[in-house]
Amino acid sequence: MKVILREEIPALGKLGDIVEVRKGYARNFLIPKKKALEATERNIKALEMEKSLARLKLERGKAKAQKVAEQLRDMTCIIEQKVGEDDKLYGSVTSMDVVEKLESQGITVDRRKIHLPEPIKQLGDFTVTIKLHPEVTADVTVKVVKAE
Repeated sequence: MKVILREEIPALGKLGDIVEVRKGYARNFLIPKKKALEATERNIKALEMEKSLARLKLERGKAKAQKVAEQLRDMTCIIEQKVGEDDKLYGSVTSMDVVEKLESQGITVDRRKIHLPEPIKQLGDFTVTIKLHPEVTADVTVKVVKAE
């Protein structure tokens, strides 16, 4: 029986794939759990329509992400932190601090898209990668300075 996958199933395939499975597996597991649809002409046409709409949405998102990436390339975020002896920070600079600083400069970014392997715990310049879109990333320089 041919079915259209509605989610990724490791042993079978990815979302939108049309695969051949045994009738019992499709009728008793995949279709009732809404993991797949029967591959009728109507369902295949609906899948193609969904794919084209998703592709258009992705392209629009990519154009917006590229505009934001252009703004971010020339930007430096200066974050002031309190320091103790030997210029050690009292706290740390996290992705949330970077988001707040970017918002104060007029750019809105989701904090989950900021790739900061570990919080910044010292003064200096750091390069932070922001993944704006699956195909678009931007690097921002974060400068951590001593608060006056």
